[in-house]
Amino acid sequence: MSGMRDFNDEILSLINERQQITYNELSDIMLNKGILKEELDIALSYLEGVRLIASRKRGGIPTYYKLQDDNPIKKVLIVEDDKSINKLMAISLGEGYDISQLYDGGEAIGFIRKNRPNLVILDLMLPNKDGLDICQTIKGDSNIDDTVVIIVSAMDPTSNRFRGIKYGADYYIKKPFDPAELRSLVTLFLKKKGRKFDPLIDLPDEARISAEIEHSLKEGERYIIGTLKIENFSAYAIRFGSKSATVILRLISQLLQDTIKSRSPKVFAGFLNSNGFVIAGPKDDVESVVDELKKEFVAVLPFILQDEGYKPLELNIESLFESKEVPKLSLVFTETEKEELIQRRREILEDKGKDSNEVGAYTYEELQRLFGNQNFDITITRTASGIKLKVGKITGGEYEPKET
Repeated sequence: MSGMRDFNDEILSLINERQQITYNELSDIMLNKGILKEELDIALSYLEGVRLIASRKRGGIPTYYKLQDDNPIKKVLIVEDDKSINKLMAISLGEGYDISQLYDGGEAIGFIRKNRPNLVILDLMLPNKDGLDICQTIKGDSNIDDTVVIIVSAMDPTSNRFRGIKYGADYYIKKPFDPAELRSLVTLFLKKKGRKFDPLIDLPDEARISAEIEHSLKEGERYIIGTLKIENFSAYAIRFGSKSATVILRLISQLLQDTIKSRSPKVFAGFLNSNGFVIAGPKDDVESVVDELKKEFVAVLPFILQDEGYKPLELNIESLFESKEVPKLSLVFTETEKEELIQRRREILEDKGKDSNEVGAYTYEELQRLFGNQNFDITITRTASGIKLKVGKITGGEYEPKET
């Protein structure tokens, strides 16, 4: 029994030390110590069951987080007019929360200001006040704007997901929802130990991307790796401001995560702290995810323009883009050839005075170099309150985009 306790403590210590760790990383570490995957799976299942850790699939890979103590108990408000769905949401969260339930949107803001829930789960179509209005009111009130908002809706997500994120929603889930996904998100938003959970910056970071590069080099030619870049993103940030640009970044991040979940959990996705993501996996799976993601993004573009004051539903969108008044956003995936990756990897390791057995984690600048794009013009700084977006070539200095 004490051996199992020591094993569990070791896993907790690893997760706590790294803030987050993937299943593959844990498995490799334990395998080197002679621990079988079956034993690891039992331990992880137990630790999740007693709520010492939580997991979520990010980029197709389960990632584990250490949870903080439950004291004080977090308060959750569910605003959903369908009583059956409202009840299902409450059941999905499980025990350990102080859950309140409302069925009328008109009652929500008054309740939130009086009772100060830590997190609100919102439907969009509600009597007397819709979910987007509630979300915008919450995030616009300095007394309650730290409330986490998760929108769960059956309404067309093409425009509503974008507007929900623009109005400050922390996540958007489509109905019918996955109870496990809802429970996982609520747990991580409210109980993750250390830095506040953020679905964008909690995508695999430089350490996980570095590990994925090494993994991809060991796979055959049908396993590809490359970058998904938002074309004209810096021009968009300068034209409409850093806040609007950050909304686009969060939108694409959530679209990417949802597309991977629905299309192929085998695909890896990581965030490059710029206007791009790393995507890797079986070639057919990656192509399927990228194609679907592009379609989703093209569908939401008219609503993005409309929200910036244009009327794309009445005008010819291509003509509007061609006027150069609006930077034309698009998603471009570029596969990185394995031979080029190996050559750049060799050059980086030589510069660092290391050999192939001492790879470790690359910096974001080194990752950009590996993917042949070291002069990226968007940088993301992770701060205690969230992320800060800047525009400017790394080699030419950085400046804040000006609001227009």
